[in-house]
Amino acid sequence: MKDNTKRADHIILASHNNLKFKETLPIHWGAKDPMARGPVVASNTNPKARNAIGTHSGSYTVYRALSIASGKFPALHRPDLHNTQSPVKIGPYPQWSDPLKMVALDPWGLDPQIHFKTRFEQGYDIRPTIAVTQAHLQIGEINEAIQAGRLPIDGKVVKENGDVRVTKVAIDPVWYLPGIAARLQVDEGELRRILFQETGGMYPEFITRPDLKVWLPPIGSSTAYIFGNAQDLANPAVELTCRVHDECNGSDVFGSDICTCRPYLMYGIEDAARTAQRGGVGIIVYYRKEGRALGEVTKFLVYNARKRQEGGDTAATYFRRTECVAGTEDARFQEFMPDCLHFFGISKIHNLHSMSNMKYDAIVKSGIEVVNRISIPAELIPEDAQVEMEAKKAAGYFSAESKKTVDDLRKVKGRAIDE
Repeated sequence: MKDNTKRADHIILASHNNLKFKETLPIHWGAKDPMARGPVVASNTNPKARNAIGTHSGSYTVYRALSIASGKFPALHRPDLHNTQSPVKIGPYPQWSDPLKMVALDPWGLDPQIHFKTRFEQGYDIRPTIAVTQAHLQIGEINEAIQAGRLPIDGKVVKENGDVRVTKVAIDPVWYLPGIAARLQVDEGELRRILFQETGGMYPEFITRPDLKVWLPPIGSSTAYIFGNAQDLANPAVELTCRVHDECNGSDVFGSDICTCRPYLMYGIEDAARTAQRGGVGIIVYYRKEGRALGEVTKFLVYNARKRQEGGDTAATYFRRTECVAGTEDARFQEFMPDCLHFFGISKIHNLHSMSNMKYDAIVKSGIEVVNRISIPAELIPEDAQVEMEAKKAAGYFSAESKKTVDDLRKVKGRAIDE
């Protein structure tokens, strides 16, 4: 008897020229109707049905491979999506069918068992790339805001015990390569060549399968936390408070005081909840771009270099030390960041919690209006993070305060490495 729990050991190389099968569904990116657009099929249960480069779960694919290799994970497992659908309605919005606004995620990856019901019935293994759930947040800084009288308990947004009600949305990256190339203003062929080279040849389909236009990159997902009615995000008449936040594990999770990441994030959450309480809506979008997309190892090396350099850790040399170690000050390329905002139909942000001009410019360039920009209050900046903050303001980050002179920047110093 044939064992249907194991995948065939035979490997089909991507260099073969006969990998187009009748089971492979076309993708018409930007089509308004999901069935006309076509589902992204990147699972391995039926290789003939695949129409995308890469596979699901991003950076976790390696862990899945290890689990399969150890015999603890069935290679041909298909998820049971019964009762997994979103508890709130999101979209579709006009941005979903705009190939210029939606290039880094698949909006129809939300509840595909509903959008592509016919394809599921035909046996296609279509996996969600977006999931929505609801939760309560328990955060120390929010309790402090309640005790200080800045954030009232209303029983709806902020519960009697201090919990904050939110809708959470996890979004895996799904890249439409022609759109990615256009966003970066590069030739698609050149983009595919560089992606192939810089991933160590991990995905030969970049070169051998120009017909495959969609890639699921092995990078972290993004997460949105919505305060208030999620559908109000698409209504420009409803006040919207937003923070777009790039991951900083040391500060966000462990409270490291060398940067302002956690204080700014917490202040954004507090203000988003407060906006929802007065009839508006708030959203925090958290992007996995640790260390300005340079990684945490590089970031820690930079910390050491800053604190050991002659003259100590000063605001005057803040960016230079990063570039010396990493080769660039910032690798985030915020051009893809607004796609998550467009997924929710956002066209107007009344209060943007961000001092970054890269983020602001990317949002506005994508067609979203920004009314107010909000800096982190001075009293929330840790002492050791003054180096970062003054350096950023001197570099042109948004601030109502005047920039310091070079001599003044040299006087802004952080702790030594052994203090």
